[in-house]
Parts: sequence; C-alpha cells; structure tokens
Amino acid sequence: MIGKVTLVGAGPGDPGLLTVKGREALLEAQVVVYDRLVSPAVLSLMPENAEKINVGKEASHHLVPQEQINRLLLNKALEGKRVVRLKGGDPFLFGRGGEELELLTEHGVSFEEVPGITSAIAVPAYGGIPVTHREFTSSLHIITGHARAGKPLEIDFEALVRTRGTLVFLMGVTSLPDICAGLLEAGMNADMPAAIVEQGTTPRQRRFNATVGTLAQTATEQAVTSPAISIVGPVCALAEKFDWFDALPLKGKKIVVTRPRERSGTLAGRLSKLGADVYEYPCIRTEPIIPCPEMEAALNRLGDYTHLVLTSPAGVEALWGMLEREGKDARALSGVTLAAIGPGTDRELRKHGLRADYIPAVYDAAHLGAGLAGMVSGRVLILRAELGSPALTEALERGKIPYDDIHCYTTAYESEHAAALRTLIREDKVDIVTFTSASTVRGFAHSVGEDLDFSRVLGACIGEQTAAEARRYGIRTRVAAQATMDALIDIIIKEGNETWN
Repeated sequence: MIGKVTLVGAGPGDPGLLTVKGREALLEAQVVVYDRLVSPAVLSLMPENAEKINVGKEASHHLVPQEQINRLLLNKALEGKRVVRLKGGDPFLFGRGGEELELLTEHGVSFEEVPGITSAIAVPAYGGIPVTHREFTSSLHIITGHARAGKPLEIDFEALVRTRGTLVFLMGVTSLPDICAGLLEAGMNADMPAAIVEQGTTPRQRRFNATVGTLAQTATEQAVTSPAISIVGPVCALAEKFDWFDALPLKGKKIVVTRPRERSGTLAGRLSKLGADVYEYPCIRTEPIIPCPEMEAALNRLGDYTHLVLTSPAGVEALWGMLEREGKDARALSGVTLAAIGPGTDRELRKHGLRADYIPAVYDAAHLGAGLAGMVSGRVLILRAELGSPALTEALERGKIPYDDIHCYTTAYESEHAAALRTLIREDKVDIVTFTSASTVRGFAHSVGEDLDFSRVLGACIGEQTAAEARRYGIRTRVAAQATMDALIDIIIKEGNETWN
C-alpha cells in the first residue's frame, strides 16, 4: 500500500503560529522530514516513534540536495508511510514545495499541502509593522532576496518602486546592499522608511529601524544574520507605535523550566506568552512503584484511616493506577477524607471525579502536617515519593497523630540536555531557573553537576521549603508569595522589572 506525503508549513518560528491542521498532521506522522528553520518547539511535537530526518536547508548550503529530498519523500511514501514534509513558513512561498510534489505526481503518490503562516506577514507584525495600512499603501509585494550562486538578482526594481507599495524581501541578508542600491537607482527616495527583523516571532527577535539609504549599513553594524526579513515602505514608520512584542514583560529572557515533562507545559506556555525564551528542562522523572504491596494493603483496609493525604499529582496518578489494577474506582475512597498539599494535586484528583476536602493555606508539607494535626483524631494514610519532606510527618508526630507513610512512586534525576544547560549557565546566558518543588531543585543540581558554581543561578521558587533546598546548593532565590503558578510568574516578572531594565 502506498503512503501519503503532507507538506506542512511550520510558520515563522513561534510555535503558537503552527496551524491546527498542521499540528494534527505532524502528530500522526510516521516519518518527518524537516528543515533548519523549523522551530525547536514545533519539532518537539514529532511523535517519539516517528523517523526524523533533518535535511538542513539554509542559504548557499543544503545538508541534503533538493533532488535527494524529492527522492526521499517518494521512497518513504512508497514504503507505505505517512510522511510529513515540515517546512518553515509556507511550503508554496519560496519554499520549493511545488518541486517536491512533481516527483510524487509522476509516481501516483497522494499528497496534501497544509499552508503555513508566512514570515512575510507574521514577522513584520511581530515587529510592529502592518504590511498594509489604508493611509500609507494599497499593495504588498513579497520578493525573494536570494540569488543563485554567482548570478545577479533578478528583480525589476523599477516596477517595484512604481507600485508605491510595501516591499518585503525574504532571504536577503547577504544581498541587502544590492537590494537597497537597486531601489535607489530605480528612483526610490533614500529617506523611505525601512526595517530589518532578525529571528522574527521568536524571543530572540531583533528589529532595527532605518531608511533605504541606511538599511544595509545598519544590518552590517548590528551583525544581523539569517533568518531575517527586510521591509521597505511608509508603514515601517509605525513600528515604534505598534511594537507590542518587544513590550512583553519577559521578552527575550532565558528562563529554564524544571518541572517534570508531563507537567511542564502549562508554566512554559504561560512564560512564552509573556515573551520569555523558555528552555524546558524536565530533570526529574516520576514512576509509580509496581507492585506496591504496602499501598495495596492500606487501600484494602481503608476503613482504618480517617484521612488520605496526597502531596503531588504523581501520588494521585499512582493511587489511581492501583485502583484500576484492582478493578476499583473512586467509590473505593468514599469513606475517607482527602487532603492535598495544594491546588495542583487537587486538580489531578478532579480529573478522576474527586476533590480534596482539605488544602492548607500555605501549600507545603509543614503547613499540611500542622493543619492535619489540628483537625484529625484518627489514623492518617500518606501516599507520596520515597524522599518526601520530613516536615509533614514531624508535624503529625508533634500532634500525636498516628500515620502510615507509604512510598508509592520513585523520583529519578536525569536530563539529556544537561551538558547544553551547563554550558549556558557557565556563559551566564540563563536569567532565571524555576523550581516548583524541592525535588526539582535536587534534579536540577544532580543532573547539571553539583560541582557547578550555582551562585550563577537565580532561582524562582514556589515555596519557602523549595527555596531552602535551592539555597543549600548556593542558588540565589526569589520566593513566590504563594505556592501557585500565578504567584511564581508574578515573582519572575517582578524580578525582571527590577533587574532587567
């Protein structure tokens, strides 16, 4: 059976600009063939079991020649695979998408093209430049600034100048002096507003305002490199007025998110929307202990307990897994009062039709234990990690509350990106590292290497116990007012306002 090839436009860089249809195609792919300009965040969506092939196209150099790419797509489809050809921007706008379909057509291979948001419109927009505006221009012209090796630009500059429209030049960093000279020779006023935007729609975006007469020199002085887009036209004068992206409170700040992989997305996504350059570094992995005879025995005599205490979403997952393996559901917990360390654990309970009866005002082990000690008269069952905080059980002991502390999941400290992050820290290229628990601190420190000078690290911590663990490694800390994601983000923004301006 012959497979299918889907050309997917990945957009200009911001993963949020990947279309819904493009994401669906990517998630179903068995083979993904991708280019250099595709955002790492988009690449992270590739299925783990998919074959991933980097063809690395960039200016004046193709890791894999175009003819081989065409043949590769054909061969993978003939193997019966669902193939996604992932291309930056839009596949049909200077993306050679049409060329890649020709060979498929000749061999009767089915295909589909999923348009992508083109950088020609998105990048100026993120730079505060509307490519059209009724008071300035009535047309938009998109031109490739890339010339074949050893050949001059094939651009009718006189025709472009006569349009009096907005001109957007893609792939034109090296040829920018020739582009500007061509426009001036064709009669364009040297004072015509212009701009160049580098790394558009990403936290690393830089925009430089100029005129046609000064644009090439500005790009050289600012060491602008590919990918970058040049815009020429009166609308460029609006850039400062409409600059919304650079005004984001965390624009361009490198923030490391250390939450476990399955729970990192919410915090990372919210920081990204605030302009941060988020480095997802899930350095701890939790795994339920299976079999866990202690938990099984405790659940079979749940009537012996008045309260069941859970200190993390991972504990909820381990509990629910045990119930399912035993052929039980939420009804098995009907006779016990549920206590959760915070709203995150409570949210995990709600996914299974349960909710916490008690959550302490301060979301940490010490306050959870103290709160329980003041209200409990019977025996308490605690389900948590092997290395849970002693503050919980110490508070129960002070209150003379009997308990069973059962370890139902393990925590491993590891990350495949440890070496890269270690280098970034040594080069002072990390602004803040987020810590949402003491275990994320330990996972971070153990994985990057405890011999590192952690005084280089500023940690945004979700609670005082987490901060205390961070300080034990010499990490400078800022502590959120409450143990919530909202409060953690607030302290990061506050730190930014005080130190980054």
